[in-house]
Amino acid sequence: MAARRLGGSSWQQMRLLSRRWCLQAGSAGKREQNRYSSSSTALEETVENSEVTREEIVLPRRKTWDKLAVLQALASTVNRDPTAAHYMFQDDPFLMPRNTASSRLLSLSKESGRSAAKYIIKEFPQYFDKTIAEPNIPCLMPENLTPQIEGVSEAALKERIHLRRVKASVDLFDQLLQAGNPVSLETTNSLLDLLCFYGDGESAQEKQHEQKGDLEEPEGNASEQKSPKRQFQKSLNSSGSRWRENNNAERIFKIMPERNAHSYCTMIRGMVKHGAPAKAYDMFTDLLNERHKADVHTFNALITAVPYLKEKFAERWVLVKDFLNHMVQQEVQPNVLTFNAVLKTLRRCGGVGRGVSLSVIKEMNALDIEPSLATYEHLLYIFYRSAELRPSTIITEIIEEVEKKSFTPQDPDDANFFATAMQACCDLKDIKLAYRLNKSMEKGDNWKFLDMDRLNAYWSKFFSLLCMMEQIDVVLKWYKEMTPSLFYPSPRNMFDLLQALDAANHLEAIPSVWGDIKQLGFSRRQDLLEELLSLMSREQHPEETQLAFAKCAEDIKAAHEQSGRDQAPLEWTGSALGHVVMLFSRAGRTQDAWNMMEHFQKINRIPTDQVMDEFLNCAKQTNCPDEAIKLVKLAASFGLPSTLKLKSRTEQEFELSEKQKKALESIQSDSDSSDSDSDSDRD
Repeated sequence: MAARRLGGSSWQQMRLLSRRWCLQAGSAGKREQNRYSSSSTALEETVENSEVTREEIVLPRRKTWDKLAVLQALASTVNRDPTAAHYMFQDDPFLMPRNTASSRLLSLSKESGRSAAKYIIKEFPQYFDKTIAEPNIPCLMPENLTPQIEGVSEAALKERIHLRRVKASVDLFDQLLQAGNPVSLETTNSLLDLLCFYGDGESAQEKQHEQKGDLEEPEGNASEQKSPKRQFQKSLNSSGSRWRENNNAERIFKIMPERNAHSYCTMIRGMVKHGAPAKAYDMFTDLLNERHKADVHTFNALITAVPYLKEKFAERWVLVKDFLNHMVQQEVQPNVLTFNAVLKTLRRCGGVGRGVSLSVIKEMNALDIEPSLATYEHLLYIFYRSAELRPSTIITEIIEEVEKKSFTPQDPDDANFFATAMQACCDLKDIKLAYRLNKSMEKGDNWKFLDMDRLNAYWSKFFSLLCMMEQIDVVLKWYKEMTPSLFYPSPRNMFDLLQALDAANHLEAIPSVWGDIKQLGFSRRQDLLEELLSLMSREQHPEETQLAFAKCAEDIKAAHEQSGRDQAPLEWTGSALGHVVMLFSRAGRTQDAWNMMEHFQKINRIPTDQVMDEFLNCAKQTNCPDEAIKLVKLAASFGLPSTLKLKSRTEQEFELSEKQKKALESIQSDSDSSDSDSDSDRD
């Protein structure tokens, strides 16, 4: 019975399962039929399309990653620490800079140390011939800069040119000519390249630094009355590089039996680079007479030298157009450096430059040449260097273009864009544009255009604009995030911050700002101390705030009295003394206030009535009638009209002993005697 009952139940279960499977199979069959019909239709369409396109799909075998991909991925997960200093200064906490001057000194010291180490390695390679590094990394090992080819031969000359041995190359070239061995045109041109690059001077291996080659623009606005030759000579004197008369480059060029376009172009670029623009222009004329073609770099150098060839603005633009026409005739394709050179010249052309600069940008767009950051920097200088011109549409359009992409360096002047643009935003007092500019600066690798000096200039201008235009909460938030990780505030920045605190009636934050001023090393700046004391003593504040202000006044007093080997004590002014007395008086520090009152006699200054009243109120609160009597005597010694008022207040507000009353009467008698003496003098 049990087996029969089990078999029956099992049979019923199997019937139910089979029925369920049939239902599912039927529905699945319908779905498969529909899917097959749709897939067959799609397959037919795919076959038809494939017959038309016939595109082959190639699957890459492996993904090629950049060598820095892992480091870049890790760097993207780390945010900037606003409390940490710049990564350049994190090696030694003891040498951590406190302000811009010390940070610049430290960065220059590090660079000087690197240059000194390179000089020692290159001058004395025999002491560094043993490789003890494990593993040995060849790129980190010192290069062998000792000539290996001996004797007088063209191969030895090529080796010395490759090693940038200027003097040795010239001497060997002369020896070859004296021996009657002609030097090939290619080797002679390489020697000219070396001489024109270093200005017939010493190379980096023979000298600790290379001469700076770009034509630096003189400070201030250009005017037609200034001599371009004098301006050019001034820039050369500042860079320490000049083109000497009949130097080795000119001598070798004159004795060359054969010259090609490369020879002329090298001489032109060298003359422009090292301060002989007139000679470069004459050399360009000789190039045209010899029916040679100049390259684009030569035209760029000549266009850069135009402000030093012509005095009048209109003549400069005519000469620029002349060079551009020569490029068209010689079928020389301009590049972004060409247009940047044109705009850099237009910076020195006054109103003419403002009139034609936008047409230069249109020509760039017509030639499909992407502007660099230097292009926009030149435009900003042209349109925003004058106080009368404020066309905000120009800078708005420029920032809109900069926001679209991340830039790569193409011109040495690219690094000046962000600081110049932030200065324009500051002059326009446009905080929205400044925010957009800052956002574009942080996009991609654009932040790399700001070195240490430009970084401080950029953030200093941005912070000044924030103090001027933003709410105090926003200003303090930016101040906390920017220092010292991004920049070191200047005294002007701290002054702007104090003004912002004053405008927002947020003076209770002054003690914290004073701590930063001391940390930055500005505790001896007289103008900053005057502003700080004036703000703290202008109004009465709660007791806690007054105690903090008195502590600040004590630090300022110590800074005035501090003296060292390289610094003398600061001189007290009457206003500063009065502010300190008032701060001590409001904090109930009567003795400290009286000590500062005695300084008035030392510096021969007269305290104001407000200072006298504040000190008398302090003496009353602390119940110090002796100090009040001293105050009356001090007022009498200065002959102040408020002496009688102070005396009457002392008699009414203090409980005086007989001795103290006699002291007040003696002060009165002294004043009476002085009055009687004055009456007798009048009689």
